[in-house]
Amino acid sequence: MTYQSRTDIRRLLERHGLHPRKSLGQHFLADPNLIRKVVEVAEVGPGDRVLEVGAGTGALTGALAAAGARVVAYEVDERLRPVLEEALAGADVDLRFADVMDADLQAELEGDGWKLVANLPYNVGTPLVLDVLMRVTKVTTVTVMVQQEVADRFTARPSTPDYGIPSVVVALCGRVVERFPVPPQVFVPAPQVQSAVVRIDRVDPPPRWEEAVAIARRAFGQRRKMLRRSLQGVVAEAAYARTGIDPQSRPEDLSPGDFVRLAEAAADE
Repeated sequence: MTYQSRTDIRRLLERHGLHPRKSLGQHFLADPNLIRKVVEVAEVGPGDRVLEVGAGTGALTGALAAAGARVVAYEVDERLRPVLEEALAGADVDLRFADVMDADLQAELEGDGWKLVANLPYNVGTPLVLDVLMRVTKVTTVTVMVQQEVADRFTARPSTPDYGIPSVVVALCGRVVERFPVPPQVFVPAPQVQSAVVRIDRVDPPPRWEEAVAIARRAFGQRRKMLRRSLQGVVAEAAYARTGIDPQSRPEDLSPGDFVRLAEAAADE
């Protein structure tokens, strides 16, 4: 296949009288080597089902289809329809011009074993990945390009500044198997921040994981308070005694497994 270069993307947009919209977090991928690496890291091959979010100018979309995958690509910007129809002519791609955050992916994706592979718009990176991990079990692997600070939150360990709800959800529902940095100059236009590609493989979460996430969400909502205060009325004093977790701890001191143990203890009350 022919990969889109920086010049190709600019000419394609100019031909249709378009420019990237900052409000939509549009930074189009324009580096053939990086696109090849993303497809390779995601292990996309013939017969795979691939979900893409933020098709943009179709640079990654076309590469995924060329690898032999059946691609369902969501794009919220209707202006890009003629661009994508031109760029993806003849490719096996189901283009859906809709906001993926309004879609019921678990219902709309046919069959199982889907792979999410995307250069995610910056404004949907965290909520989309967490929603997919928690609710869209048809997606078994997630390989996404996000802001570096978002990748930091996905991979953060307890007692570090970036540790929070994204870290807990990723640890309970997935396993990070790959991460590498992406410089600004591979995008059109170049963003003001660093980016990263992260691959997360779905794992079977432990029992009570949903309750654990709810407890963690409440605790991190008041992260400067001790657990005894932030979880008052949710976790009884006896639960701390049974788990050995100090009620004077703050949420960043607890591992994802600790939140599960608190959920189990709270359920026994």
